[in-house]
Amino acid sequence: MSFQLCSSVWTNAKLITMDENNQPYGLISDGAIGVKDSKISWLGTMTNLPDTVIESSDDVIDCGGSLITPGLIDCHTHLIFGGNRISEFEKRLKGMSYEEISREGGGIRATVDATRAASEEDLFESASVRLQKLLDEGITTIEIKSGYGLDLENEIKMLRVARRLGEEFPIRVQTTFLGAHSLPSEHSGNSARYIDLVCKEMMPEIAKNALADAVDIFCEGIAFNLDETRRVFEAATELGLPVKIHAEQLSNQGGTKLACEFGALSADHLEYLDEEGIKSMARSGTVAVLLPGAFYFLRETKLPPIEKLRAYNVPIAIATDLNPGSSPSPSLLMMLNMATTLFNLTPEEALAGITINAATALGLQGQKGKLAVGADADLVIWDMEDPAELSYWIGNTKPTSIIIAGKLQVR
Repeated sequence: MSFQLCSSVWTNAKLITMDENNQPYGLISDGAIGVKDSKISWLGTMTNLPDTVIESSDDVIDCGGSLITPGLIDCHTHLIFGGNRISEFEKRLKGMSYEEISREGGGIRATVDATRAASEEDLFESASVRLQKLLDEGITTIEIKSGYGLDLENEIKMLRVARRLGEEFPIRVQTTFLGAHSLPSEHSGNSARYIDLVCKEMMPEIAKNALADAVDIFCEGIAFNLDETRRVFEAATELGLPVKIHAEQLSNQGGTKLACEFGALSADHLEYLDEEGIKSMARSGTVAVLLPGAFYFLRETKLPPIEKLRAYNVPIAIATDLNPGSSPSPSLLMMLNMATTLFNLTPEEALAGITINAATALGLQGQKGKLAVGADADLVIWDMEDPAELSYWIGNTKPTSIIIAGKLQVR
């Protein structure tokens, strides 16, 4: 394999490349990996490792047989929010549904009130605590959505906080504008007027200030319909922003099929997704982002159509959906376990869901989510012998080392 001289080399490792090489997990069982200028510059077996790579490197680290995976990716979060929704948790335990709580003014609207009341600094501080927990688990790339402001001032406030997190933490932050998350109380009964605001005022201003990398919408009976979703997607497309969708979580509205018409990066939740929607995803290359934390926390019983997604070779990603109402968990590794135990994914499928497929869900394929020459040097080292162990443990799993853009992170 061709190579460049490396500044750092990790040797005697089991490389979980998640890249195609006809081995499960893309495994290189006795491997080495070299880094230069924040990129992977050499990768292969110890047998093929040239002496010149070792001799020219500033730092050579013997991993003693440890696993090295790509940096983990959480491709769907609502990390920034004010307050909490503990009282709603108790109501659900007493029998109220998520929809009933939402229609009573709870749910997303309750978090909107708390987020609007919070200062930008307050939101940054609370989000920083949650982000650090994810970083400590080996997450090196994260998507953060807005959607708890629901007016121009507060949506911009949230997106500014997200950008600042990306500047002050050693982690890649992708931001998503989710202004069409719920109908705010001041627009109650007039969703068309609010979608006008989203499309004609909010989105252009956010695009002008480069605050969003993508646009999302919640297409559901308690949120926005297909016509409103189409309007948002058309406006995003005119502004050159890729689209994503929350769809088919509580019912089959056909949102996924519509999103695929616009080449959506991902469609997320998908418990009620039908075969026509799956066929559309296969044609468009749209990633299915499954969110086992919300499924578990809301005590849902209808599983996403895993077998049909497999049958049509739709890539499956997994994410925390970290949010105060339906998935208050800052643990992507717990989602890995849930994806196997609740959704019956194999450990290899689950790990692909937080690496290579999660990268595709963010439009970062080729850069993130795999170990390959030319990819970003985001590496996580684990004191484990088998990559299935990452799915096996329920919580409290920590890597031994995290390398982001070729730099070892001190924890």
